[in-house]
Amino acid sequence: MNNFLTDIPGQKKAKDILYRFLDSDKIPHALLFSGLEGIGKDFTAIKFTQALNSTLQKSISNENIIRKIELLSEPYLKYIFPLPRGKNETDNSTPTEKLTSDDMEIIYEQLNHKILNPYHKISIPKANFIRINSIREIRKFLSLDYSELAYRVILISEAHLMNEEAQNALLKNLEEPPEHVIFILTTSQPSKLRTTIKSRCWRINFDPLSENELIFVLKKFFDIDEKLAESVAPFSDGSVQSALSLLEMDFVNLKEKTISILRYSLGKKFNSAFDEINTVLSGNSSENFQVLVKLIITWLNDLQKYRLQTDKIFFSDYEQTLEKFHSKFPDTELNEIVLKLDKLSALIRNNVQVPLLSANLVLELSSLTNKQ
Repeated sequence: MNNFLTDIPGQKKAKDILYRFLDSDKIPHALLFSGLEGIGKDFTAIKFTQALNSTLQKSISNENIIRKIELLSEPYLKYIFPLPRGKNETDNSTPTEKLTSDDMEIIYEQLNHKILNPYHKISIPKANFIRINSIREIRKFLSLDYSELAYRVILISEAHLMNEEAQNALLKNLEEPPEHVIFILTTSQPSKLRTTIKSRCWRINFDPLSENELIFVLKKFFDIDEKLAESVAPFSDGSVQSALSLLEMDFVNLKEKTISILRYSLGKKFNSAFDEINTVLSGNSSENFQVLVKLIITWLNDLQKYRLQTDKIFFSDYEQTLEKFHSKFPDTELNEIVLKLDKLSALIRNNVQVPLLSANLVLELSSLTNKQ
């Protein structure tokens, strides 16, 4: 059994399925890797491609083939991801011919980051969709003769971002799959893919990373200090991207701000609570609001666990806040407020203005200390 998949932290269930495919030499022509962002789906796809081609000894050395796949090089691997739309681009244009030199520089830079760090999330301005011209490029990829390869893999990252035309074009490829060509689609939102596409793929679900696995990835691939990685991991839902988002928001300070917002809101010091919220929301206010609500809900869940003396408390360095609140308000109902805050966070998707949501957040929290 080759060892390429052992490089991937966690994902035992997914790797076991892939090992069985390798051992049987019966590989489905299309695979769908689904799960949270930042848990290694693309990384696994690349390593699986290497594993599929690891036993070859033909005109190109085995070592060179493996290296070319790692470098995301065509025709060893076709890597498709969202790209910006070029000026005057049509569906018949190639994916990049209408892009500016600045656009191309960013794309090459992002690809290089991905090569060096398989957990890097490619981020290109205005790259919101995978369009039909990227899917049409598959035909050109398949027309090249590389018989040295046992399998050629087409990796479509963030497949849920294919627009309708791109999904229709992909479906035609999946209906008549070429021999020894494997399609791997990775997505955090499989519900956005057409049912006809999903039905033609062998779906493999990827699990959130454990805290230890996440800490390992943050240290190894992002050079995050161990103590900082340990502090952010419990709040990250097993996702590297969630952890990085929290760290970009200055996680240590963010936790402190969360406690301040709770204290001011519960003490009905509304102006001070709003001032603190505004410091958190500066910049990307919609996403930051959702992060803030999530942290507040985490504190409320910690309070419930503190009362029951069960499970690990995430805000362990602020346990005194739990103790003080519980001693003053031992019978406060928490389930209802958690549900209300969760609904508030969801309203972001309905384009409800963040200041209005912030006001409701403070009022809901302040209601916890109302006399019963």
